[in-house]
Amino acid sequence: MNIETIAIHVGQEPDPTTGALIPPIYLSTTFERAEDGSYPHGYVYTRAGNPNRTMLERSLTALEGGADCAAFGSGMAAAMSVFQALRPGDHVIAPDDAYHGVTRLLRELMLPWGLEYTPVDMNDPANVRAALRPNTRMVWIESPSNPMLKVADIAAIAEITHAGGAICAVDNTWATPIFQRPLSLGADLAIHATTKYLGGHSDVLGGAVVTREASPFFERVRFIQGNGGAVPSPFDCWLILRGIRSLPYRVRAHAEHAMQVARFLESHPQIERVYYPGLESHPGHTVASRQMSGGFGGMLSVTVRGGQTEAMGVAARVQIFTRATSLGGPESLIEHRASAEGPESKTPPNLLRLSVGLEHPNDLIADLAQALG
Repeated sequence: MNIETIAIHVGQEPDPTTGALIPPIYLSTTFERAEDGSYPHGYVYTRAGNPNRTMLERSLTALEGGADCAAFGSGMAAAMSVFQALRPGDHVIAPDDAYHGVTRLLRELMLPWGLEYTPVDMNDPANVRAALRPNTRMVWIESPSNPMLKVADIAAIAEITHAGGAICAVDNTWATPIFQRPLSLGADLAIHATTKYLGGHSDVLGGAVVTREASPFFERVRFIQGNGGAVPSPFDCWLILRGIRSLPYRVRAHAEHAMQVARFLESHPQIERVYYPGLESHPGHTVASRQMSGGFGGMLSVTVRGGQTEAMGVAARVQIFTRATSLGGPESLIEHRASAEGPESKTPPNLLRLSVGLEHPNDLIADLAQALG
């Protein structure tokens, strides 16, 4: 099946009891035993499993072309569970430009817990090879990265990772499986904040880990999911499935609008630099063109001429873009990332991150034009 058909049908079959085309929400926290004490329907307790979660996991598995999926209550819960599935003393290599929540998770929680962690510039796969240690157990990739839109060569890094005996995990939130399928490029895990494009409506929190093949490591992730309990509610799963139905068409519009906005900003005299892998001027454009298909996503960043004051001024003057954190919803957002990331941020102080939404691109361009002056 093509991915548009998968998004609508896999995990979203009509309800066998009533024939309802839209799956019901199974709010029950517990399930009936048979006379012999077994659970004939496969469910014991909603923390361990729920029909809505099963539907979502089936859908995400199919979208990523994987073997199995574990859904979580947030993207950070998904990331946390992956790192917790490692052992104290294991070494993790991660991007030097990554979502600041993951960086803080590694630095402030996982390092004291016992993991070792090395940030590297993944623009060059050789940097990953140089950082490998005998105890390296995971290489975590984010491509495109947040907020600098760096592009990592997933296939090359996966090969290096496997040669070192480690697991390759890719945060695929920004690209979505519509534009990029890391598992087909050799990655072992694809991680998502389903809050973003998969949910698509800025009204649900969630995360997921999809595995390329059954493995003891993924079974440990699954164990942490059920016993740690950081799971999505049945309604959360239902909302994310609702978003997935329109995912292919929404993200293509996001990407089309982002490209138009990026080209406008690239030509504007008040913009120092545009970070968007769809632009030929982007240093990762060739790699992105090879490993992404059908679009380059709806996220971009820009540096404004001047400094933080000038960048904050642009963000203050927009009228259609909303100053807010997050991404992937229908509305366009703009954010001064260094302020959001805090005093330890390495993001340039004149950088603004844009989540380009589904408004008409001409209106978005006009809004940015008046804000830039």
